[in-house]
Amino acid sequence: MAGKREENPAGSSNNLRGDVLRVLGVLKVATVEQIQQIAAPHLSYRHSDKPTPSKRKQARTASHTGALSDLRKHGLAENGGQIPGGDTLRNLTPMGLKAASYELGRPVGEMGNPARGAGRTGASHPMVVNEAVLALLRPKPDLAQLANEPADVLAAAQAAADAPDGLGTIASYATEVALPATGTWSNPGKGGAQADIVITAPEDGVPLLFVEIDNCHESAHELAGKVDKYRRFFQRKVKDTDGREKPMWRTRWPMQWDSDDPLPPLLFVFNQIGERNPERTIPRLAEITYHYWRGFPARGGYHTYERQIPIVATSLDLLREHGPAGRIFWRFGRGPWSRESFQPLLDAIGNPRQVAAEAEREARWKAEREAYQAEQRRLAAQKAAEREARRPVCAGCGAKFTDERWEAAEPGRWGDPRDTHPQLCDACKERAIEAQRLAEQDERERLEQKQEPPAPKAGGWLGRWRS
Repeated sequence: MAGKREENPAGSSNNLRGDVLRVLGVLKVATVEQIQQIAAPHLSYRHSDKPTPSKRKQARTASHTGALSDLRKHGLAENGGQIPGGDTLRNLTPMGLKAASYELGRPVGEMGNPARGAGRTGASHPMVVNEAVLALLRPKPDLAQLANEPADVLAAAQAAADAPDGLGTIASYATEVALPATGTWSNPGKGGAQADIVITAPEDGVPLLFVEIDNCHESAHELAGKVDKYRRFFQRKVKDTDGREKPMWRTRWPMQWDSDDPLPPLLFVFNQIGERNPERTIPRLAEITYHYWRGFPARGGYHTYERQIPIVATSLDLLREHGPAGRIFWRFGRGPWSRESFQPLLDAIGNPRQVAAEAEREARWKAEREAYQAEQRRLAAQKAAEREARRPVCAGCGAKFTDERWEAAEPGRWGDPRDTHPQLCDACKERAIEAQRLAEQDERERLEQKQEPPAPKAGGWLGRWRS
């Protein structure tokens, strides 16, 4: 135990340090409280007996603060400045990013760069990105860890546990992901996009989702320029390991999106810090980017979106309150920008009308197939009944012919009989043949007994010659 204390003076466990590495490996820079909220959400409901909010927060985050201290001793983490509220920012070193790649099961080349220096300006954008990740992830508290807490605390934790789920786990997320229109993944050139968040949670119905966070400092035209960069990235093709050309984005996310129809969706999350009003920016952005997301009418009352980008918008406040399951997302082109047009995220990035039309078509086809099969079964039964009615009956015993006996008893090709006893079943035929054989044998024996051979003349031929 003393040796472990010397190695990790703060006494943190492997699990705690692994939690910190996973969270910072995704977020790049975060406060201890954000790390705790994602890695151990049940702690948010602990220490309610402490006298002040600051002491409660200090108690809730103590274990992860110790883990960060031990990681800092090993050169894996470092302090990165402060945010306006006074909380210290934490980030990983290059060696820490490498360690986090093992924890996340992610190639080192996909980890991005350390967030050194992010805290010098308050890290306002990374903090909002982290808040969006928390709102989309919606970590659930482990109620078993809160058995001894007061009733009101348990009720609050129960409400959080019963709320609609978020998307994936922390390993489903990546932040600050370069999407090169030129250059390579590791060394992107000019003109490419950089996704604030990338989510891959196919188990929750979101195989691939790109997220842009806007603090309302940029105009609709500037945001449209970002959409254009996404389009350029989606259109870029490279040779894969099999020597064939394919979209570059598929080389990193090969199994996450079933087809190129449509392209992966893009979600804008607006956080009104700046002077621009999202109520005006969002409709204008939809108007400018019409040619990127517009649908094409299809038979069945829905639209198709071949090679188009589904673009969706919401606000961070709504996302915090309702999560991805809430009706808070507006898909560009689906009605006006109003609450009446909002949908849950899965409906907004998907195509519910097409799914419903295809389900209806599938149900109709299934019903028609079942009706056809039922008719075929009825006709087969009718044909079998008619054939059964024609089945011959043995003239001897009255039993019905078997199929084999019926076929053997049928006349030949030219109408000639192929069987000696076509009116009898096999058993009766055998008895008839045996009876006929015995009768013929009796007749032969009778004839043999009736006919005696004539007596020869005396002298034979010599005597007749002499005479």
